[in-house]
Amino acid sequence: MLNIDSALKLKVPDDLVAEASYHNLAGSYVPNIYCKTGFPYVLALTLITISGRAVAQQSGPPDAIDWHDTVSLDRLIPQLETKRVIFVGEMHDRYDNHLNQLAIIQRLHQLDSNLAIGVEYFEQPFQVQVDDYIAGKTTEREFLQATDYFETWGFDYRLYAPIFRYAREHKVPVRALNVPATLASAVAKRGIAGLAPDQRTYLPKEIVPADEAYRSRLREAFEEHKSSQRDAFEHFVEAQLVWDEGMAESAAAYLNAHPENKMVILAGAGHVEFGTGIPKRLERRTKATSAIVVSSGIEVEPQIADYVLLSNKQELPAAGVLGVNVEEKDGQCRIRSVVPGGAAEKAGLKKGDVLVEVDHLTIKKRSDVRVALWDKKSGDRVQVTVRRKSSTKSFDVELAASPMEPH
Repeated sequence: MLNIDSALKLKVPDDLVAEASYHNLAGSYVPNIYCKTGFPYVLALTLITISGRAVAQQSGPPDAIDWHDTVSLDRLIPQLETKRVIFVGEMHDRYDNHLNQLAIIQRLHQLDSNLAIGVEYFEQPFQVQVDDYIAGKTTEREFLQATDYFETWGFDYRLYAPIFRYAREHKVPVRALNVPATLASAVAKRGIAGLAPDQRTYLPKEIVPADEAYRSRLREAFEEHKSSQRDAFEHFVEAQLVWDEGMAESAAAYLNAHPENKMVILAGAGHVEFGTGIPKRLERRTKATSAIVVSSGIEVEPQIADYVLLSNKQELPAAGVLGVNVEEKDGQCRIRSVVPGGAAEKAGLKKGDVLVEVDHLTIKKRSDVRVALWDKKSGDRVQVTVRRKSSTKSFDVELAASPMEPH
């Protein structure tokens, strides 16, 4: 098991949030970090609180946290640089978590250009499309469409854009680690034994059974979505194993083929915490040295990681939305309803209109609308072309901001 070497406090500058939310997304990021390991102590006898969430400590001698001994990023990075693999776990919807990831990638890349990035966000079948974007062969919109990003992953791409733009600018290889969602879903329903031959293409070649600690943590997650299906928990564990073993196998294939390269692996915290998800399974395949970093939003427990970055929660600026609900029908993307008082209604769009183009992007399915608008903010104006009965109409729409509006 891994020991927590240091707990680090990371403050994300406000000006970076505004900068990274729009177009200048690859700028250098230099955070301040505070180490917590000396006097005066905040005793961890009963609780450590992260983002307002209290976590009971294990029994035994207490750990202590020093809030006064500062540690610069310059002192952290050399420690990470001694490892071949650095896992940086995340809460997917935390923008500060992704800025932390970017900061680590930038600094490590400055020290050694033989760096690759492995990501959970893209499935292995899309490796060619990821390579094309990093090589500059495709635009950002083409990249998002070609990888089915909004269908297979779905999180606001503004969270990740700074990382991928940095990788593209500096030609840092990006490895698509994830197994197809359809595979994990099939295993969760029927188990590995129930897979059909054509579903086994991306099944990891070697799957080591889960230990009790791994199963115990999964049990907690499973209990939140109880199922009466027979063997449901065993299938749930198998699906998670396929996920973790699959990502470890993909990363290992790259590292074994490129012995000169190091890799930063970006994945949900649950895949890296305690080292029993991807880290342990990658080590089995490569014997590579590694370190685990996690950020705010997780419940801090003993042995959860090597480093914990405690960063202030940051919100992205409100996204610009049309204010419509759409459905795919008969090979078209049709407006199912218009949000009362929303941007679309104010511009003249109506229920039943078929979307033809949004901001000069051809619309064939719902995810195309998200691709067209992913980098837009409230107040931006876009051209929307629709087919209404037998005629085509164009509208100039000023996008609104509302978390209740899906597009």
